[in-house]
Amino acid sequence: MTTTAWLPHSSHWGAFSARMGTAGLELRPHPADPDPSALLHNMPAALNHRARVAQPMVRRGWLERGPGPDARRGRDAFVALPWDRALDLLGAELARVRDSHGPGAVFGGSYGWSSAGRFHHAQSQVHRFLNMALGGYVRSVNSYSAGASGVILPRIVGTMEDVARRNVTWEAVAEHSEILLAFGGMALKNSAVASGGISRHVERGAMDQAARRGCQFICIGPLRDDLPEEARAEWWPIRPNTDTALMLALAHTLLAENLHDEAFLASHTAGWPVLRDYLLAAPAKTAEWAAGITGIDAARIRDLARRLAGRRSLITVAHSLQRAEFGEQPVWMGLALAAMLGQIGLPGGGYHYALGALGHTGRRSVAVPIAALPQGSNAVRAFIPVARIADMLLHPGEGYDYDGRRYAYPDIRMVYWAGGNPFHHHQDLNRLRRAFARVDTLVVHESAWTATARHADIVLPATLTMEREDIGGAPTDPVLIPMRRLAEPFGQARDDFAIFAALAARLGREHAFTEGRDVQGWLRHLYEPTRAALAERGLPAPDFEDFWNGPGLDLPFAPDDGGILRRFRDDPAGQALHTPSGRIELASEVIAGFGYADCPGHPAWIAPQDVPHAAAPLHLVANQPATRLHSQLDFGATSQAAKRRGREAMRIHPEDAAARGIADGDVVRLFNARGACLATATVSDDVMPGVVHLPTGAWYDPEDAAEDAPLCVHGNPNVLTRDVGTSSLAQGCTGQLTTVEVERFIGNLPPVRAFDPPVPALAAE
Repeated sequence: MTTTAWLPHSSHWGAFSARMGTAGLELRPHPADPDPSALLHNMPAALNHRARVAQPMVRRGWLERGPGPDARRGRDAFVALPWDRALDLLGAELARVRDSHGPGAVFGGSYGWSSAGRFHHAQSQVHRFLNMALGGYVRSVNSYSAGASGVILPRIVGTMEDVARRNVTWEAVAEHSEILLAFGGMALKNSAVASGGISRHVERGAMDQAARRGCQFICIGPLRDDLPEEARAEWWPIRPNTDTALMLALAHTLLAENLHDEAFLASHTAGWPVLRDYLLAAPAKTAEWAAGITGIDAARIRDLARRLAGRRSLITVAHSLQRAEFGEQPVWMGLALAAMLGQIGLPGGGYHYALGALGHTGRRSVAVPIAALPQGSNAVRAFIPVARIADMLLHPGEGYDYDGRRYAYPDIRMVYWAGGNPFHHHQDLNRLRRAFARVDTLVVHESAWTATARHADIVLPATLTMEREDIGGAPTDPVLIPMRRLAEPFGQARDDFAIFAALAARLGREHAFTEGRDVQGWLRHLYEPTRAALAERGLPAPDFEDFWNGPGLDLPFAPDDGGILRRFRDDPAGQALHTPSGRIELASEVIAGFGYADCPGHPAWIAPQDVPHAAAPLHLVANQPATRLHSQLDFGATSQAAKRRGREAMRIHPEDAAARGIADGDVVRLFNARGACLATATVSDDVMPGVVHLPTGAWYDPEDAAEDAPLCVHGNPNVLTRDVGTSSLAQGCTGQLTTVEVERFIGNLPPVRAFDPPVPALAAE
């Protein structure tokens, strides 16, 4: 497929146009984007990379012995089959599980981003299929990114949508904020991406404008570059997972020096006396108390509290803080600190959870609906918090606490995954391998041979977004993109929709799934609500043909009105929050009533258990990468350029490197009781002493698949992280932090084979 015209398309990291030339795919960013993401350069090599899945593959052991638990998953060979044979086998297995165990024995995993397209959104496709063809499935709730905050925020102030998206905007920061205290920073690598796509990356410019105006940015965290240079930020290195102690000490200073806003606390909050008493109770949460925990000087803490008071102050809390033990606490205490300052609801002031964590946050919403594929109704009531999948598979029938109730893990026989890679985002990968060995069948739709595909029983080759037609759009982006196909499908790859339609036909449910529409029929159907809403407003509303053949459709923004927090500030009685008190809950009688020792009824300091010790003396920060979205396109040009000696780069402070005889560029081994991986050392003072930094997303590449805890030679930190929940309240992911030791790797250096496809065990039939 060779084209001379530039065709519009979109990705999570940016809208763009592209054409297929003789030298391959050529891309150029959307013309309105002031700061395009380098992740666009990961895309051209993906189309024909050796890691692509070319044809349906079935694991040999499953094909020969049938479904059932099998420890050879991830260690077995694959057999190539024609599409009809693979679909017949899968259709029969779906019917067997449904008829023998019911749809509640199927887990519809598919936690992942996959595509910016609103129709070929793999998670929506698989959930629609399981609902329409099987009658339902066991689902997951919340996200790995925001598992703790997604549960606690609605109980104390409002939904994630209200607090993270419809709140303080970047325009308001640029114009009004005077001091911005960023717990966990606001790294541009995070705000570069957004589900549904993003046409304008505005964060760098907004921070630059605010800083030039005189706004002071303060980055609280172990990594210097968690705020960009344009913010001209003060960096306050802090011991990982001690932010709550710092917040409490700031609050104590405000209280002790009468710098808090007593009137706002009285009129807009509930539970202030409880929190006040906790601040004063022994041990009092003084700056000296916090200094011993955080490593930050007490005088600096008191000075910061004074700087915050009386100014247009904005407190932000990054996703990273709540991806750790007791992650609910910094989310809650950050809100309480902002309430004490009395700035909540003011333009550029108050509290914003996760500002900069995604391209959606800090932006106005568009004023018209955006396409979304309906998923149907799920008749299965069972669910799990998303990060508890290994617990579910290893311990069916066992009970667990979640958000005030007691549940039991369902007995799962089949896992159906499309558009995601749990061997990226889950923790303790050796434990996850044991968990997947327990099911009867693991099915994966994949475009490439990720570790999840290598552990599957049935692997169906899926197209990349560039190989199909779709509509790109997000509720916070002002352009709707006709995503034109840029390349022919690789090998025998098919769209998820085509795969599910064929399976639904085998189960007698084809029309229920497709509703008689093909891809173009669905795109027209999904476009119509947006067109109709534009027409109602008297705005340009082209018919589908004109939209499809154009560069993209401009959408109107809703007013920057500050959302529920602005309305609540202005009218606390008439615009009460959806909390039990109708106010911001600085203490919660409901949460207190749950009786959770690991999440009491007010924000509190709970000392983490996973702290440095003799065998693992260094904190490991395993955050999101800057060179790819999660693990997507790890083989792309931008991702590969950041690797060193073919492995993920680990940052280490010069003092810690010297103490271990590690030089810049050395291959090192990171290890703890759970596992070990190799990485290449980058010696840098942008990471604080006592901390090493290894981003997630390097494809899991075990040196010896026969071992129970093999060495990952590529640098996946999730062989090291702990698979435990944040607390009994949310059971969120704690994968941001753990403890490790690091040493120079001595011996023959194992090759990286993460991107080499498996060799078929037999010829295709």
